[in-house]
Amino acid sequence: MLATLAALTLVPREIQAVNIHLLGFPDSDRTTLNLRPVFLGSLCFLPAIAALCYAFAGALDRYLTRQMLGAVGICSSALLVIYVLVDINDNIDEFQKAENIISFLLQYYLVTLPPVFVLLIPFGLLLGLLYSLGRLSHNREIIAMIQTGRSVARVIAPLGAVGLFLSLACLLLNYHWAPWGEGYREALIEFAKSGSKSQARNVLYVHRDAERIAHRSWLVGSFPYNYTPKDPILDVVVRSKDEDGPTSVLYAKSATWSPGSKKWAFNDAIRLDLRSRLDDGTLAEKFDTDLPNPYLVHDFPETPWQIVTPGLQEDYLGIPELRSWLQQYGGDEWAPRRSYLTQWHYRWSQPWICLVVVLLSAPLGIVFNRRGTAGGVAMAALLIGAMLLCSKIFLTLGDAGHLSPPLAAWATNLLFTSIALLLFWRRLQGRPIYQTILSHTPLGNGD
Repeated sequence: MLATLAALTLVPREIQAVNIHLLGFPDSDRTTLNLRPVFLGSLCFLPAIAALCYAFAGALDRYLTRQMLGAVGICSSALLVIYVLVDINDNIDEFQKAENIISFLLQYYLVTLPPVFVLLIPFGLLLGLLYSLGRLSHNREIIAMIQTGRSVARVIAPLGAVGLFLSLACLLLNYHWAPWGEGYREALIEFAKSGSKSQARNVLYVHRDAERIAHRSWLVGSFPYNYTPKDPILDVVVRSKDEDGPTSVLYAKSATWSPGSKKWAFNDAIRLDLRSRLDDGTLAEKFDTDLPNPYLVHDFPETPWQIVTPGLQEDYLGIPELRSWLQQYGGDEWAPRRSYLTQWHYRWSQPWICLVVVLLSAPLGIVFNRRGTAGGVAMAALLIGAMLLCSKIFLTLGDAGHLSPPLAAWATNLLFTSIALLLFWRRLQGRPIYQTILSHTPLGNGD
């Protein structure tokens, strides 16, 4: 019931948002954009599907799931509280500049929720798994389950199912709402400080014809967030040229574009004519300040999407926006396609880190001796830190061209999945993990 109500409320709004986006950005990839309402509806029904799977599971699987979800919920809530407190401390000066601080904070943290969920849930999953598995191991419940005839792999199967559902949730959020929320969060902070929300600033766009000859360059001071055709772009400078060189420069405080007539309307415009001639026939520069307001231009085929895309940060773009960017700049040698393509692959790979965390936590959290889980917790924390570091390094190598974009995006998952499977194999063989590693360090030489 709740899933249906959420879908009926959110999906029509998302369809409307997609239609408005296509009006302002007609060059966008329509296929991936039209999937946004579908994925949002799937996200609404995901908890209901998980609850249905829980209802059909066995009693032991449900018991393990409850133990895990309780610990994960507590750990994730604690991490969320810490995140909010740190964020408020960092941005309190900007928050105080908002006209209605309560309303602003509600909007701010509602927008921030998707990216924060994707960021924190792997850590909450790790801490919750280590705690719940350590507790079950300490109480000898894991050994009792194995003595009933279940393998270790079968015991942790429901935990893997939880990791799978969390990965799917992160994947759906990563499609658009998590990167969009991270970018909109920065725009809200800017709005609190200056009263405006810009998606990009100081954007330079060069329009070329079919022969790749540049005929116009646009410099836009500020491009609004959540752009619609009614919104103006601010501080616009348009330089035009032909085969013989520059012809004119158009200055305007703002400009709007009509998707129906394909006209640009420049407000408070001034035109500098670079081909004006004096009475003696010599060339001279001439400012034309008597232009109509707004000054309508019919022969500029550029669309707002084409103009703003060079200034968009790849970190704040979802899969549809990245796809549209890559399609538009597929043949431009100057465009940094590699970094955008790496981020496109990373949108698909990053959510599966939840499954990797489950695979890492299971062999480290389950123990069959009396040494406890302290060593496993320490090793898990070390591996998660190494995972974050490797993710940054691989993405940087992908942006620099030292790794292919797919490999840069998926290398962290592949590397730590291999480590997790090795640890899991050692646990199934009954071989120690932490003690073996410790024995190869100076700390273990005296044992």
